[in-house]
Amino acid sequence: MYFTGFADEAAKGIDGQIAATKALGWDCIESRAIDGTNIHDITDEEFDVVYGKLQDAGVKINCFGSCVANWAKQVDESFDSSLEETKRAIPRMQRLGTKLIRVMSFAWFKDRDVKDQMAEERFRRLRILVDMFQEAGIQPVHENCMNFGGLGWPWTLEMVENVPGLKLVFDTGNPVGADDRMKDAPYPKQSSWEFYDHVKEHIAYVHIKDGHFDATKDDLVCTWPGEGKGDVRRIVGDLLANGYDGGFSMEPHMAVIFHDASVVADPKVMFDNYVEYGQRFMKLVDECKQANA
Repeated sequence: MYFTGFADEAAKGIDGQIAATKALGWDCIESRAIDGTNIHDITDEEFDVVYGKLQDAGVKINCFGSCVANWAKQVDESFDSSLEETKRAIPRMQRLGTKLIRVMSFAWFKDRDVKDQMAEERFRRLRILVDMFQEAGIQPVHENCMNFGGLGWPWTLEMVENVPGLKLVFDTGNPVGADDRMKDAPYPKQSSWEFYDHVKEHIAYVHIKDGHFDATKDDLVCTWPGEGKGDVRRIVGDLLANGYDGGFSMEPHMAVIFHDASVVADPKVMFDNYVEYGQRFMKLVDECKQANA
């Protein structure tokens, strides 16, 4: 078991991301954006600089938090962007020795019934992507975010059954702000524990986020791990009790939110928040271990 995180929530640049990782005593980063651009989209020259700094610091990239098939892409539009991102990501991951990449299942159609989501086309595209990664020795993991699989655990299970080789990265906080489409409107929010309990046999990696849904803001308000409605303590305890030996990746969303440019934080606030988040989560893990002893 190891700790890592989206260090772009600690600092925009790679130097600050490495510094925050070192401050926590960790040696892994789940790399998403560097100076505002995804690691598979920065230039070759910029990647060379990042690679050198990581090597000098003894810090690894355990996972690419890619944009492949993510919530900003529609399945009824061109597939080219995800294919090109995959082709750029693979050689960089191989150079870094990175074995995991976060992918999604394209945005869901909000104007269509949940049973009318072009599921077969999604599965076809994902099979192509999964084959590309696995042929390169890389394991793609699907996140339950704002995409087809994030509609709920039945959709995730349908996807896993139809895309051989695909595994899951389970985000503890995402269900808290997502409508439960298995119920009738007005939709209640999903249960993180219920989602996790149905898909846990397919989980290879975990994102740690927590919070509660604020109906007045129509948004997820993120909290310290274990202090929201994400069932973080219960899920982590269950994972450890059942021998989970993968990564726990911090995604605080407290000082900054990656997909919301309107949320801007002071660099010191970002750095300190990320480090404290990691420290609090390590304490939570220790408490779970003691409870399981």
